[in-house]
Amino acid sequence: MLFDGNTALEIEREANTALRYIEEWGAQNKLRFAPHKTCAMILTRKLKFDNPRLKMGGVDIALSKQVKILGLYIDNKLTFNTHVGKQTAKALDIYKQVAKAAKINWGLHPEIIRLIYVATIEPIILYAASVWAPAADKIGVQKLLNSVQRGFAQKLCKSYRTVSLHSALTLAGILPLDLRIQEAAALYETKRGSPLPELGDRETESRVGFAETPHPALHMDIIFERLEDQSLVDRHNVQEVRIFTDGSKIEGKVGAALSVWKGESEVRNQKFSLSAYCTVYQAELLAICRATGGILKGRERSYGLYSDSMAALETVANHSSLHPLAVESRENLRKALIQGKDVSLFWIKAHAGLQGNERADELAKEAALALKRKPDYDRCPISFAKRTLRNQIPKNKKMKMKPLNVNPGHIFGEQSRKKKKKKKKKQT
Repeated sequence: MLFDGNTALEIEREANTALRYIEEWGAQNKLRFAPHKTCAMILTRKLKFDNPRLKMGGVDIALSKQVKILGLYIDNKLTFNTHVGKQTAKALDIYKQVAKAAKINWGLHPEIIRLIYVATIEPIILYAASVWAPAADKIGVQKLLNSVQRGFAQKLCKSYRTVSLHSALTLAGILPLDLRIQEAAALYETKRGSPLPELGDRETESRVGFAETPHPALHMDIIFERLEDQSLVDRHNVQEVRIFTDGSKIEGKVGAALSVWKGESEVRNQKFSLSAYCTVYQAELLAICRATGGILKGRERSYGLYSDSMAALETVANHSSLHPLAVESRENLRKALIQGKDVSLFWIKAHAGLQGNERADELAKEAALALKRKPDYDRCPISFAKRTLRNQIPKNKKMKMKPLNVNPGHIFGEQSRKKKKKKKKKQT
């Protein structure tokens, strides 16, 4: 619960009123709260301020300088030093275990170390990065992050301890953690629909909210069959209408199409244009979505929907997927069922000589190359947003990497070993 006010008295009144309401609600619903387990924290920039007196059920609520919410440590000064310190300590414990099994001349392969770093260390450090990303600009926080990244970078490039951090990061091919934090925070905001200067006026493809999807009780089982050869296709060719869908990306242009067949002849087709930054996956989903929309307008009673994209069909069949095109396709299939129409989904092998599939593929390529109209779908995929942020954030941060020494012996510590030998000779 969050309360704000110009004085401690204002916060005290609002908070105590809300806590009193919660206590009464709990009594009505036979629930009991534990005030001694509840804590409060004051966030203010004032040098002198009064502490509000908060009570719940006649018990004083203690004031704290730090709280932990879902694994994130928030302090009253919003420095996030405690959170960064605990996360880096956890990562360093993992590094100590890796260091025992990864030496310069023997041990774990560098690619295994890279996998451990990407799959374990980065998620630990980047947890809740959208909250504490501004703290990554502080020198003290960057020193903690560098202490974690330095060891892994040296293990990846098999170098000695004398190698600088910038050189090790360059040789290992990994991005500094402070930049990864800024990238993760920006990507989180992008997924939530916030516009970013790096993306211009492009609208990001965001997931549909749970409240906007049908109730789970209304979900229908969506199953598709796999048809790997012409004999299986002929065996299941019992629908009045067959619709073949496909998507294509060629010469940097993206298009989708559907071909409608009755019997052995094509009766009509549709072509759709997508923005150049869209993916083939989006094109396949768009074709399926428009095909299901066309089924609602048709008068026939049985339809067969054929696609050579296994990923797109699995997305449509999976109710936990909240992709906007998949959600719309499922809604169209549900309405078609209410109308008494029988719709069957099929996966067919691409480029296997199936006449309808080859026709849909031809139309999709024509849509990508020939259509000059406004795109039918222009939502920016998350992959494109991530790639754009990866390219832009280092430029915005003006990261200056130290140039590598031309002598590879200095990079891998050979000069330091020569100096030690010279000292030994002088001593003898």
